[in-house]
Amino acid sequence: MPYAKRSKKYWKETWQAYLFLLPSIVILSVFVFWPIGFSLVLSFFKWDYTSTTRYFIGLDNYKELFRLTYPVQLSFVNSLINTAVYVVIVLVVIQILYHLFGLMSKYDKTKKGHSLLYGLFAVALIGYILLRNLSSDLSAAGLFAGLGLMGLGLFVLLRRRGSIQSIKMRTSQWSTMILFVALYYVLAYVVLKQSADFVQYFTLAKESSDFLKSIYNTVYYVLLSVPTQIGLALIIAMLLNKNIKLRSLFRTAYFIPFVTSVVAVSLVWQWMFNDQFGLLNYVLSIFNLPRIAWLKEEVWTIPTIAIVSVWQHVGYTTVIFLAGLQNIDRSYYEAADVDGASGMQKFKFITWPLLSGTTFFIMIITMIGAFKVFSQIFILYQGLPGPVNKSGLTLVYYVFDAFYNQQRMGVASAAAYILFVIILILTMVQMYVGKKRVHYEG
Repeated sequence: MPYAKRSKKYWKETWQAYLFLLPSIVILSVFVFWPIGFSLVLSFFKWDYTSTTRYFIGLDNYKELFRLTYPVQLSFVNSLINTAVYVVIVLVVIQILYHLFGLMSKYDKTKKGHSLLYGLFAVALIGYILLRNLSSDLSAAGLFAGLGLMGLGLFVLLRRRGSIQSIKMRTSQWSTMILFVALYYVLAYVVLKQSADFVQYFTLAKESSDFLKSIYNTVYYVLLSVPTQIGLALIIAMLLNKNIKLRSLFRTAYFIPFVTSVVAVSLVWQWMFNDQFGLLNYVLSIFNLPRIAWLKEEVWTIPTIAIVSVWQHVGYTTVIFLAGLQNIDRSYYEAADVDGASGMQKFKFITWPLLSGTTFFIMIITMIGAFKVFSQIFILYQGLPGPVNKSGLTLVYYVFDAFYNQQRMGVASAAAYILFVIILILTMVQMYVGKKRVHYEG
């Protein structure tokens, strides 16, 4: 309503509401808003505990994060150019195949057709990354392995979009598909044989920069833990949603690790990961498998942390999924039973679409929590960022080490804001994608 027509009662109720909110606003301002603002200002200063004087240095703290301790043989600019050239070539090849050979003539000039085009491009990029990491010298074995992965990926995409209605595809579809994969790998061999890409540059650069290594380790951890946690939680929730005996007991058992102290959980797993007397190695010995030095080998550092985190948080994710499953109206399943739908069909066309809102929420909170991993590393490795070569150094651990151990407040604040920007960008991407793919019942 207009300002002049607002009554005294309106203003009285408004001021009363703000008076009730005042204690929360004060507490948030003191313990949240002010530290956030102060740390942003501090990221532009050089300051440590040994001096009370702060020196304004602009963006030098941010530059320090990405400065390499020793030069990398590859050129950063050239690696970006090579990667860009490869991306352009892949886009051109996909467009040519898409329009000239009628790969998806059924979906031409439709949203599904464009979506499939982007899907093919994504598969090409994933295949490229796998090719460079699995076979850096582009050997015959690497080429055939990548060829199989690309063929499988393309088949799944085409099958899902409905372009392939049966295993017995038309000859033109098979030839087009084979031509695409062959051209892709010929280009990969020609373009990448003597050129370095950004993936190779970052792989080398992370060994000469602790901050880049912390980004690599954190992303590696997120890719391991988040899909695993969500997948296991969904399976467990669907099982607990059924009418089974001792259902309440199982629900409680899965949720207990989440409310248990992180320190206690990490200490228990520290014993279980012991390479001499640990439970996991005992189980491996039963099957005559070699023992694994879980807490001593660099290659197992991030997977070990992911195992502990997934075990502790899968119960919480399960409870949220279970709440989402119980909110789905049973009439949908009854109608599907009348139509003779199978269990997989009911999951694909009823459960999963109506669970998309819950899954969207879980993906956001799980990803944000994964980027903040710290306690498990600190306890499992007794205050060290991994057993050797800082293999467990994550972004939050880097902030902790820069702040408390090195007492470089400006660098720690800058690293914290880089982490904030990374999480913000990924969250915005998820929000953008979620608007198109999330469906709410009602």
